[in-house]
Formats: sequence, structure tokens, C-alpha cells
Amino acid sequence: MISTTHSRTFFTTTLKRLPVLCLLAGLAAGCATTAGGGSEKAPSAKAEAANPRTMVFPQLNFQLPKSDRVTLDNGMVVYLLPDHELPLVHLTAYLKAGSVFEPADKVGLASLTGAAIREGGTRSTPPNKLDQELEFMASAIESSINADHATISASTLSKNLDRTLELFGQVMTEPAFDSARVEMDKNRAIEGIRRQNDDPKGIAARELNSAIYAGHPLGRVPTLTSVRAITRQDMISFHQRYFYPENVIMAVSGDFDKEKLLAGLKKVFAKWPNRQSSFPQVAEPKEDMKHEVLHAQKEVNQSVIRMGHLGIDKNNPDLYAIKVMDFILGGGFTSRLTQEVRSNQGLAYNVDSYFETGRRFPAPFIIETETKSETTARTIALVNSIVDGMTKAEVSDQELKLAKDHIINSFIFSFERSDAVVTQQARLEFYGYPKGYLENFRDNIAKVTKEDVLRVARKYLQPEAMKLVVVGDEKKFDRPLSEFGPVKEIKLVIK
Repeated sequence: MISTTHSRTFFTTTLKRLPVLCLLAGLAAGCATTAGGGSEKAPSAKAEAANPRTMVFPQLNFQLPKSDRVTLDNGMVVYLLPDHELPLVHLTAYLKAGSVFEPADKVGLASLTGAAIREGGTRSTPPNKLDQELEFMASAIESSINADHATISASTLSKNLDRTLELFGQVMTEPAFDSARVEMDKNRAIEGIRRQNDDPKGIAARELNSAIYAGHPLGRVPTLTSVRAITRQDMISFHQRYFYPENVIMAVSGDFDKEKLLAGLKKVFAKWPNRQSSFPQVAEPKEDMKHEVLHAQKEVNQSVIRMGHLGIDKNNPDLYAIKVMDFILGGGFTSRLTQEVRSNQGLAYNVDSYFETGRRFPAPFIIETETKSETTARTIALVNSIVDGMTKAEVSDQELKLAKDHIINSFIFSFERSDAVVTQQARLEFYGYPKGYLENFRDNIAKVTKEDVLRVARKYLQPEAMKLVVVGDEKKFDRPLSEFGPVKEIKLVIK
């Protein structure tokens, strides 16, 4: 997520290296042509010795672009990053809200509210008129609420910024929750629940998450009963409780004049009142160390395998070592899981693992793969042995270098677009990341040692606490799942 100027610098640097790449291509073909199109000449001994696998390039240095941070009179924080290359403007507002705050008997309220904020129109602009006007201007406004935050976003051509900004403000501050649209959203959610057992991967993801976060709001799943209990007034109340200026951090990027935009924001949100809102206390998820084997019977030819346990949050002091360890274990085509399960044994097309980084609560560590029914137990056993191997001995120098180089060198691609740059900087403040997190990220990765990787593997990989979920046809399994522990059957019924 770099600015346009930095993007051009990066790709100009790449273009300057093209002659080197072209020379290597010529060497591979065993010939070189003179600049004037003359006869071919045999490559020199020195040129023949060039090996792209051993070539070393200087480190690519770049400065992280800086956004302007402004606090409006009403307490709303705004990050701004002008970029005049294209006549487009992007806005995204983040608010602290989420499904973790919804009542236990109305699970699904947050996501339904998030959809209805935009789809239900505003008190000044009915939903059909809002749809038509945005379509005519080639603008878009979207809203959503997930587990721990709400977003309202907009994109527009620069020439239509004033009107789009006005509609954006209406959607955020005065949603109408049109009754017909609310009913449509509820019916859509109910149909989704009815079809929730159609997709084996969806079943496995849902059941693993429920097992890891058992008894916690993060592990709750909407039911027909909970969704039907949600009313339009519930949505209005949820919006009124969590949507107010001091709860907003906004990111704006694109082709705009800073002073004019700030004046527009102040005008749009001038009458939006702040309120004394309290956030429900949400306990930290408990780390359940009990191993579980869960099976959902489904007559399919391929078993979906998911394994995991509670992991880490953004404040973990071992965050960088865990990222390196995670890449070596299951982070790409060179990972141990992919090399052994896919390349060497041919048991799966896809296999990976990852420690999600929790922003407000610890997030899970997950391993995921799919294999044919007849190799289900064999694949699980192999994955277990690879995870166990990470805790037994240090990784090789090559594995460590490859992981660190990949993480460090791919870091720049998080800064290709101005909207991504400013959004990330707004999110860092929104979630309370420490100052200097981005600036020090590459250096912190570079400091990780083999000893660090082994230490965090032993500390944070917990096979004894692993939840194993398998969705598949047990009649076709090569060996019974009971080989891995007592099996709990998941009944695929609509609750």
C-alpha cells in the first residue's frame, strides 16, 4: 500500500533490472545477439557462470507514505491521503461495534443491522431512490458489521464527490431501516441458515470455530429462532448505541482537495450528536486445552479436514517469530505441509496453516486441507507428524532465510494503492497498534533466529489442545477417526 509515486519508483527499479533478466534469458538459450542485430556469439565463461538462484540484489528501500490525521470538532478522526492520478475518491469509516456485543438470544443482529444500514435507505432518501442515484453517478456506498467492528464505505468519481459524500453521511447518521428491505434481509439470512449444511467447507469452518470459542460470543452461530426474533427496532437501537462521531475513525484517499473535503465532512456530520455509550463487557475466550475429534457425516468423495486451537493477538511479544515459524510450517508452496502432503505424498491439492492475529481477542491457529475419503486418516496422521516435527528440532538455514525474505520482500506490496495505505493507517489506530509497528515490521522479522522459531513452535503449537473437525463419509475412510481420540458426531440439522 504505497503511494502512486512510490509505486512508480518500485516498478521503475524493476524495469531497470530487465536487461539483466533478458541477458539471463539469452544465456539460457545458449546465445547472445549484438545490439545491431549481428551474428550470434558464444557466451563468455564468466557469463556462463551466472546463476539466477545465487544472484544477490541490493535491498529495496522505501519510505512508508504518511497520511494527514485530523480530528473534527465532533471528535471524529480522519486520515487523508490525496492521490490525483485517477479521478476517484474512496472513503471508509470504522466504528467499534460487532456481533460480540449482540444479545445471546438475538445472534445475527449485528450482521443484519450492518446490511440494513445501507439497503434500508435513509430518512431523506428512500432505498429505491438511493440505489438509482448511486447507480447514475457510478458511485457506491456499502455497510457491514462483523465480529468486532462496523464499516461504512464509499467510492465515487471526483466530480460526484459532493453528492456522494452527502449520501454517505445520510447512510451513516440517519438510516431509515425500510421495513420491506429489513424483511428481505431477514429472509435472506434465514435462507442462508437453511442452506448452511450444503457446503462441506462451510460446515468444517463453522464447527471448528464453535469448538475453539465454545461458550464465547465469537463461537455463536445464528439460528432460525434467533434471526426470527430480531426486529426492526432492534436494528435501530443497535445503530443508535454504537454509531456516533467519537466512535468513528475514517480513511479518505484519492483525487480531492484537502480543505474542501474537510469542510464537506464538517457540514455533513455537523448535526450528528455524540452520546454517552457503554460497551458490554466481553470476557477473554478461555483456552480449552482439551483435544477433540468432531465428525460430520456427509456422503461426499472428499473429506474436508480442519484442525486448530486458540492462538494469539496483536500484542503477543512473540508475534514476529510466530509469523516466520508459521510461514515455514504452512505458509506457501515451499512450506513443510505443502512440500510433504501435496508434493511428496500427493494427498491433497491444497494444504496450509496460519496463525490469525487477533485484534481485540486471541484469534485461532488453523490447519486446513481436503483429501479423498480413502486417505483421510493417513493425511491427518501426516499433518500431525509435521506439526510435531516443528517442535523437535531447529529449522534449516535455508528455510529460515526463505521465510524471512518472503515476508520482508512482500511487505512492499501491502502499500501499492493509496486507499490501502490510508486504510491501514486508520486501522492501526482503530485497533490500538503500537506506534512504529509498520516502520519496524521488517527489522523485527529480520531479527528472528532459528532458536526463536523452535522456541515459539514449542510454546504455541499445541497438538494436545487441537480440535480436529472432519466432514466426510466415514464408510470410505481408510482408518477410523477414533484412532485420533474419542469421536463426537455432529448432527447436520437446522437449529
